[in-house]
Amino acid sequence: MLSTKVTFRWFLLLTSFAVVGLVLVNTYLFLQKFKVEERVKMSVWASAEEELLKSTDLNDDLGNLTIQVLSSNTTTPMILTDSKQNVMDYRNIDINRAVNSVSLKKLILQFGNENEPIEVIHNNELFGYLYYGDSALLKTIRYFPLVVIIIALLFGLVMYLFYSADKTAEQNLLWAGMAKETAHQIGTPLSSLVGWIEILKQEKVSDDILIEIKKDIERLNIITDRFSKIGSLPMLVKKDLVVETQAAFDYLSGRFSKMIQFKLSLPEYPIFINLNSELYYWTVENLIKNGIDAMKGKGMIGISMEEDEKWVRVLITDTGSGIPKNLQKRIFSPGFTTKKRGWGLGLSLAKRIVEEYHQGQLQIKFSEPGKGTVMQISLRKIEIS
Repeated sequence: MLSTKVTFRWFLLLTSFAVVGLVLVNTYLFLQKFKVEERVKMSVWASAEEELLKSTDLNDDLGNLTIQVLSSNTTTPMILTDSKQNVMDYRNIDINRAVNSVSLKKLILQFGNENEPIEVIHNNELFGYLYYGDSALLKTIRYFPLVVIIIALLFGLVMYLFYSADKTAEQNLLWAGMAKETAHQIGTPLSSLVGWIEILKQEKVSDDILIEIKKDIERLNIITDRFSKIGSLPMLVKKDLVVETQAAFDYLSGRFSKMIQFKLSLPEYPIFINLNSELYYWTVENLIKNGIDAMKGKGMIGISMEEDEKWVRVLITDTGSGIPKNLQKRIFSPGFTTKKRGWGLGLSLAKRIVEEYHQGQLQIKFSEPGKGTVMQISLRKIEIS
């Protein structure tokens, strides 16, 4: 059964299409009615012209009504011709175009395509034709359906962006909730493990074993702390990015296979930024692990740094299989993974840490199948006065 929210979205969408459809149908009907009224008006004008011809033959004075009808048309462009298509009169046409007889001939063809010409009869014989085009108002109204369609498309785009953002927000809340729950679940047995260490000390277990257990507990504490920070704004502190990157490198380089070569190239001077160290270590760790997975456990991982006046860029390079172009835009999407086992959260969380928490940017600087990948973390430097 569809949720109330989904039902409301479909109702709003269908209602919008129904309103647009009604507007378009009514606009079409109005245009047709308006064209009929214009033809009636031009037919009356043609009848008044016939009266004018009669009065000329009889040398009678024109009636006031006839004069009013002949002078009433001030908007609809028209051309009066004789039976041989010779121009006898024209009205409401740009004088610059009217001077040119060629332009008048073109207008006659144009008016004939827009509206069927009206025959002018005199003494029961064809005297000429009244050609008329669409008035400025009719031409303006004709574009109204296009305006409605454009507005409908814009409305649809806004709705799509709104619901897309809403869906993304829901996903972010889901991931944040999962992260916090994971931190909570890990925290409970960790407390027990600390107590068990004290018991093991009393049992005179080897110190080497206890040291290794403590390292694992510290590692789990770090992971718990990382997960607990997801979904809430972490505290950023002024840090030397060179020192923090060196610390992350030292920690990670000793925890992978000796078949992985690590290369580090950092400046010999400090570069200060606002940073949350634990989340930064997590980001670097995720990127390095992805690089090692791409190399199938054998190759080279490099960490280097570039900077300009405002930004510092941390480059993490691997010699792995590379990322195909058709996947490069998707690798940061939550749930997307190319691994047989994996949640597809690592790069998504890394991007969120860099871009939402640190107001930086995480992107693929280079990647090509068979040539490896370079991931780039861009962070804003602190201005030193």
